Amino acid sequence: MTSTPALLNRILIGIFGLILLAVGILLVALAAVPSVGPWWHAWSRAGWNGLNQAFADTRFPGRPESWLWIVMAIALLVLIGLMVAWIAQQGKGRSNLLAAEFDPGTVAGDVRIGGGVAEQALKHALAERPDLAAATVATYDVQGSPALKIRLQPRQGVAPHLLAAEVLALADALDQVVGKRTPVLLHIGAGARTRFSRAERVR
Repeated sequence: MTSTPALLNRILIGIFGLILLAVGILLVALAAVPSVGPWWHAWSRAGWNGLNQAFADTRFPGRPESWLWIVMAIALLVLIGLMVAWIAQQGKGRSNLLAAEFDPGTVAGDVRIGGGVAEQALKHALAERPDLAAATVATYDVQGSPALKIRLQPRQGVAPHLLAAEVLALADALDQVVGKRTPVLLHIGAGARTRFSRAERVR
């Protein structure tokens, strides 16, 4: 329900994992295989010499400085900007608005109900259930409309379909109080305290 770029996150994590794996394999090979040491020294020396030659070939006319430093600085700034933009995309989609309607009464104006109203009401109702190990409620903005996401961690032996029906009945009661039907994503998870597979249900 969030706008977090999950696919991009997985790709970046995969690339980062492959880099760490390659570094780890290289370190193990350097420590365990005698023939890898001379190869690494020769390769690193050649790479360093090639880098120095590249800086020497890209000097400004009549000056000892290389314009490659400017390119590297610009590339670093672009990378920092991309990282900031990527971090800003994490976890987006949360909303603090559950309902908003225009009231053309005696004093016309907007009537707004915050998402915290639904979150606290449902959390309070779910906290009293002995068949739940944990429960969280959050409000999200899905294509411009508010929606609720309810995550449950039931205790062992609890029937998930009965639990889903009872929790969705609480959501229906909340809709009657608010006066507006709100979409609900119900997530029943499995963890250390539960032993059946997770299930999701959208109302």
